[in-house]
Amino acid sequence: MTDQQSPSTANASPNWERQTLEKLAFAALQEQRARRRWGIFFKLLGFVYLLAVLLALVDWEASGAHEGRHTAMVYLNGVIEAKGESSAEKIINALQSAFEDKNSAGVVLRINSPGGSPVQAGMINDEIRRLRAKYPDKPLYAVVEDLCASGGYYVAAAADKIYVNKASIVGSIGVLMDGFGFVGTMDKLGVERRLLTAGENKGFLDPFSPQEPRHKAHAQVLLNDIHKQFIDVVRSGRGNRLKETPDMFSGLMWAGNQSIQLGLADDYGTVDSVARDVIKAEKVLDYTVKDNIAERFAKRLGASTMTSFWNGVSESAGVRLR
Repeated sequence: MTDQQSPSTANASPNWERQTLEKLAFAALQEQRARRRWGIFFKLLGFVYLLAVLLALVDWEASGAHEGRHTAMVYLNGVIEAKGESSAEKIINALQSAFEDKNSAGVVLRINSPGGSPVQAGMINDEIRRLRAKYPDKPLYAVVEDLCASGGYYVAAAADKIYVNKASIVGSIGVLMDGFGFVGTMDKLGVERRLLTAGENKGFLDPFSPQEPRHKAHAQVLLNDIHKQFIDVVRSGRGNRLKETPDMFSGLMWAGNQSIQLGLADDYGTVDSVARDVIKAEKVLDYTVKDNIAERFAKRLGASTMTSFWNGVSESAGVRLR
């Protein structure tokens, strides 16, 4: 019998093993290149995302040159406290920049604050008075949004005029010192307080000890003194515009329309309307001192919540214009 080759064997290349290996190697190379391209793509995507976040956090308006005649705006927002967004340091720095800019025709202090530290508010009030005396031709107007209470009003009283919305809340000219007493709770739990002091009044208003009448009386004297300072600031700032009533310095608050009637405010207005109609410089530039990029990024990640919590735990209760 004659040997015959099958068609597949006859047509097969004598180097089929080599060709198969080449195809496998080429496929592996193509896959490796594809992985590398996707890796570069995702790295590029991550870089673009990070760049976009950083660009979003940069305050381009504040970093730009202030060219042309304009109204300078400074925003006092939230609680007035040393470590807060509206600390005396930040507000004063912003006000100084606003007044010093030769192109600013006037300054608007935009306020939305429940109050805060009497020391911080007093420092801002003093600086406003100094700047107004140094730049007599450059007015400063306070524009109230939702709330201008206590320490917020302490600051506003230094302005040339105060503008409100008819529904704004204005006033609360008073001082408070608050805290808690845990003596009853400790007795129920069987907890003994062991407080050692050098100085008979060093445990002043300790929340874990019974309240001493003489300490309470001393605290009241302290509050009355700060309250008098507050009243003097309001009277000095508002002058004969103020229509005093028995309740005016009692800590009560009034709506914007009532505050105008009482002389606590002057008229209705917004940042834009005051810039346009009063200062006559419609362009408004924001001089507010913002947190740096790291602080703002941390806040957006929620880190500020824990920071505020630990600050609150570590700091003792103090006197507040709230």
